[in-house]
Amino acid sequence: MAMQDKTTDTVCPVARSVEVVGDKWTILVLRELYMGATRFEEMQIQTEATPQMLTSRLKALEADGLVERRPYSEKPLRYEYQLTDKGWDFYPVIYAMRAWGEKWCKSEGEGLAVHFVHRECGHDVGVASVCPHCGVPVKRKDLEASVSNRFLGEREARREAFKRR
Repeated sequence: MAMQDKTTDTVCPVARSVEVVGDKWTILVLRELYMGATRFEEMQIQTEATPQMLTSRLKALEADGLVERRPYSEKPLRYEYQLTDKGWDFYPVIYAMRAWGEKWCKSEGEGLAVHFVHRECGHDVGVASVCPHCGVPVKRKDLEASVSNRFLGEREARREAFKRR
């Protein structure tokens, strides 16, 4: 897929990447897609974005080739969003942000929000990108995610608050 003509005044790949994914809402939308959310309402609930904000981010991600919109209902016409190969290629960035956030943005003793177990050997990888048990580099498809009770509660509280609106 061709790159959209955005930051053509620099050859810096960081600046060009920031043009595509460099805001809070886009990062949170991608987080939800990596967690398995494909429908607009669930992404809205979990990101707490306004419908307009979420729509604009999804349209931008689609235009940049990170997501594809696919119909899941004809009457009424409704779409779900699926990550493309380009979208999945961004996952290591989110995974690195998770590791950094677990280390630097939480109080001591909070515990991990999401545990990842290496499917091949059955061991928790912590926040590593290489399994500490067997030494194999891991990708998202190699990991089984387990959301902590605290994070599950937070996500469910957002769903309940959304229903009460």
